[in-house]
Amino acid sequence: MIFNKETAKKTAEVLLQIHAIKLSPKEPFTWASGWQSPIYCDNRIVLSYPTIRNYIRETIGKHIEKEYGKPDVIAGVATGAIGIGILVAEYLGLPFIYVRPDAKSHGRKNQIEGFVESGQNVVVVEDLISTGKSSLNAVKALKEIGVNLKGMVAIFSYGFEVANQNFKKENIRLHTLSNYENLLEKALETNYISEKESKTLSEWNTNPSEWRAISKK
Repeated sequence: MIFNKETAKKTAEVLLQIHAIKLSPKEPFTWASGWQSPIYCDNRIVLSYPTIRNYIRETIGKHIEKEYGKPDVIAGVATGAIGIGILVAEYLGLPFIYVRPDAKSHGRKNQIEGFVESGQNVVVVEDLISTGKSSLNAVKALKEIGVNLKGMVAIFSYGFEVANQNFKKENIRLHTLSNYENLLEKALETNYISEKESKTLSEWNTNPSEWRAISKK
């Protein structure tokens, strides 16, 4: 769920401007999963643009307080959301922790880095939602230590139905600054893509795992 239309359009615009999101329906990217994709998103690029990273951190911070109330701790999902998570925590004047995909195999063997106690209210910050698997893996680790998970906020979501179902199943509230639908609308408005390219991009989003076969028909 996006926070609001205005935020979704503005966020999509700035991500396109700095090429954190690239749209290439004619020459698709290949994801680690093997999926062929006409979009590539790397929101870590936001950190290199002070004005835009300040917009992202302040917007996320304000929406966290509005939707969840001020939590006790902000948690970032490693590694993509560590940077923006720290910025949000700093903006809100809150402690920060981050969650690894798995526990370390050495030292204290931590999966969660930083100090957090059972019963504390935590909001998770994520940079990108695709299927939601890695994000919910972090949620699982936090729940196991007994924190009160208020919800998750991400910069961008591809809007896959599988992600919606995964978050619903785990009963986790998810809000994003922008999503795929609003990205395409903004890209069309600014002539970043054509009507034909917009149709191709929409087709991919409805069935991303099989899009390669569809595109060759």
